[in-house]
Amino acid sequence: MRLKPAANGAVIALDQGPEINFCRPAVDPMFETAAQIYRSSLLACILTGMGSDGANGGRAIASAGGAVIAQDEETSVVWGMPGAAAAAGICSAILPLDEIGPKINSLLR
Repeated sequence: MRLKPAANGAVIALDQGPEINFCRPAVDPMFETAAQIYRSSLLACILTGMGSDGANGGRAIASAGGAVIAQDEETSVVWGMPGAAAAAGICSAILPLDEIGPKINSLLR
């Protein structure tokens, strides 16, 4: 799953290409293409999940000037995905699940 530029912003493009990070859909290609389109206006949240999917895409978001918020280890069922993002040093915040919504709200104001 990727994003493609469209007249009114972007559209989702699905494909049956090879698995990325051992899964399909994977969040890395979606994050990477979203970073190309939205640049510094992009905010991504990486919540509980297995593996490291999201870390490479999150790196693209951070490099484009966007922000990445990851769920903290204590409130994650599985800290694989948010933990990989945290270990990569790309997160603007690492928060408990119940603080992520208010953080997004404050950023959007």
